Amino acid sequence: MSDKCDQNCNSCGENCSERKEKQTDFSAKLHEMSSIKKVICIVSGKGGVGKSLVTSLLAVTMNRRGHHTAILDADVTGPSIPKAFGINQKASASKQGLLPVKSRTNIDIMSINLLLENDTDPVIWRGPIIAGTVKQFWTDVIWRDIDFMFIDMPPGTGDVPLTVFQSIAVDGIIIVTSPQELVSMIVSKAVNMAKKMNIPIIGLVENMAFFKCPDCAKEYKIFGDSHIEEIAKKHHLGVLAKLPIDPQIAAACDQGLIESFNNDWLNYLAGILEKDGGK
Repeated sequence: MSDKCDQNCNSCGENCSERKEKQTDFSAKLHEMSSIKKVICIVSGKGGVGKSLVTSLLAVTMNRRGHHTAILDADVTGPSIPKAFGINQKASASKQGLLPVKSRTNIDIMSINLLLENDTDPVIWRGPIIAGTVKQFWTDVIWRDIDFMFIDMPPGTGDVPLTVFQSIAVDGIIIVTSPQELVSMIVSKAVNMAKKMNIPIIGLVENMAFFKCPDCAKEYKIFGDSHIEEIAKKHHLGVLAKLPIDPQIAAACDQGLIESFNNDWLNYLAGILEKDGGK
């Protein structure tokens, strides 16, 4: 039993000798026609830090390195992945199951916006229904020959993250942060949830770390000094990347051209994923 045990066995992933009740198996079976080698979740304890951006850039980066990548958009109430990739068509279905939409560069994508009649239709559902929908993206969608699937998670530690961690065979998570002091607490929440659910943490990515002036090349810390190194040290994690504030990123996402945006910010992280078990 952990020293920090709260006696709530229902929310704990540890199989210790002190369990008061038998651990329930919530795992969901992948569609029989699907094949996925690695599943990586992109998470954060709060919204607005750039999870969807990191998810998109990472999928594009791994795709450029010769891997067949996919994105499962688990942020059902705030889906932004289709917009970043300029996808307007809807997902189709066969007798066997749902088919993801392919991006310009052959990245497989499934998002609730690909199923709604209008992109602006609000998803006014309760938590369990949203979580069930995300689970269906795993069980009912045919993901063919995927080397790396990236799951864009909603912020926080609620129904969807719990469902994903319990239902899907996740190989690791990447925590996205921003350079603000309160992030230390937010990151700790994400780290502690991952530990309770026995999900490996690959490391941290800091978004909006600085702004580089295009005229003088001087770097400005718009959101103050970074605390990511001390946060990483506190939790014995590595810093995988630091992404700048770049107006061209916003423009690329708004225009649906994230696949055309050139950068090398996530190459180090990509190398780690490949070393850990790429194709």
